[in-house]
Amino acid sequence: MATGNTSSVAEFILVGLTDQSELQIPFFILFLSFYVVTVVGNLGLITLIGLNSHLHIPMYFFLLNLSFIDLSYSTTLTPKMLVGFILRKNIISYEGCMTQFFFFCFFVFSESYILSAMAYDRYVAICKPLLYRVTMSPQVCSYLLSGVYGMGAFGAVAHMGNLQFITFCADNIINHYMCDIIPLLELSCNSSFINLLVVFVVVTIGIGVPIVTIFISYGFILSSILHISTKEGRSKAFSTCTSHIIVVSLFFGSGAFMYLKPPSSLPLDQGKVSSVFYTAVVPMFNPLIYSLRNKDVKIALKKTWSRKIFL
Repeated sequence: MATGNTSSVAEFILVGLTDQSELQIPFFILFLSFYVVTVVGNLGLITLIGLNSHLHIPMYFFLLNLSFIDLSYSTTLTPKMLVGFILRKNIISYEGCMTQFFFFCFFVFSESYILSAMAYDRYVAICKPLLYRVTMSPQVCSYLLSGVYGMGAFGAVAHMGNLQFITFCADNIINHYMCDIIPLLELSCNSSFINLLVVFVVVTIGIGVPIVTIFISYGFILSSILHISTKEGRSKAFSTCTSHIIVVSLFFGSGAFMYLKPPSSLPLDQGKVSSVFYTAVVPMFNPLIYSLRNKDVKIALKKTWSRKIFL
């Protein structure tokens, strides 16, 4: 049954979100609805930005990539979770589990850093408006995006490397609806404090560094807003940041609650609820938040809709 040097199991069984049979169908309908809204919302936002030239500026360049990341990591996890609500035994192969975990890490780390890049963009737009076009040139935006996906690759490779040093023995039941690092470590025969320490360090880099960057950016932004003489000017400057602040709070709040804690302080069942929030709910809300609270997106939507009706 060995599938490699680090495991004596060929497959895992995902327990899922709940073992209460009466909740399976309602949860299936609920999360299928979440996923449909996520796909339609994020694909819609990507299409809208692509079709409207006045949205081809750094702010919406990063927003397009945020939508792509949200759509990708939701697709990495949600279909398998939906299968678990229907099948009595939700089985995933060892290779499938490792693949799901790799892409989950890649997109979650990428989302952390795309949100910090968006905070930097808002900092330049508000604090250095006369230098905005120069500072946020296409070349700079490309460098920032390369850093975003580079850190995504770093997080995925670091976590996968950590798993290469543990052995999975007879027990192959994962108390989760996805392959995640904490429940996988709980199944291992030889995981140690070092493995947990690596998890904490890698997640701190993935969450802590972007959070510090965002706090510093908004510290400068707040200082600049307070120096604006008119109330209307302060309101307009702050309104350009509110959508991003809401998205940051939802994503990092739920992620930090799940990972930046002592390993034994949060039961896995509670951890599953927290992970549902940032893997299923946040990707659904992000395009809605940016669509409903963004004047430029509303105008682009009206123009695109009018163009479609005319054609």
